[in-house]
Amino acid sequence: MKVHRRFLNPIVAALLSVFILAANAHADEPLDDLFDRLKSADPRAASRLEREIWNEWSKSGSPAMDLLLQRGRDAMAAGRTAEAIEHLTALTDHAPDFAEGWNARATAYYQARQLGPSVSDIARALVLNPRHFGALAGLGAIYEELNNPRKALEVYRAALAIHPHLRGVSEKARRLEAQVAGTEL
Repeated sequence: MKVHRRFLNPIVAALLSVFILAANAHADEPLDDLFDRLKSADPRAASRLEREIWNEWSKSGSPAMDLLLQRGRDAMAAGRTAEAIEHLTALTDHAPDFAEGWNARATAYYQARQLGPSVSDIARALVLNPRHFGALAGLGAIYEELNNPRKALEVYRAALAIHPHLRGVSEKARRLEAQVAGTEL
């Protein structure tokens, strides 16, 4: 039986897309399990699960991109914010679909007191990873700084819906609930 070449390419493309979709469907399974367990975990277990989630989020799939992320984080930890932004900008340029690159650069911009670029990068991180409780917590902190307690509270609640034991966020949400309730009188 002779197969015509013009029919072969669409068939191969269709099969490849099925395999790619199947691979992508399984890519989030470890994270899905971690998030499921996080919702019902006690505070100690939640802390361990959070570290595991951050570890998964920090894997770009490329050793070179992982190195840029680590260099950016190291520069931030050393207080070299401009250097961190440079490394993380290279990361987001070369791996635009890597949510943690955007989140890390948002943190560097925040440390540099550049709130506009920080919010922009948080938005990009959340588009790529809607469950990024760290990005949500950062956005809540920015809304607080911008004196928008209602919006900060809304974002903190969204973060807590994902990670009920997120350090410091429950306290911030309670404080803001009292503040927002007091302004409604």
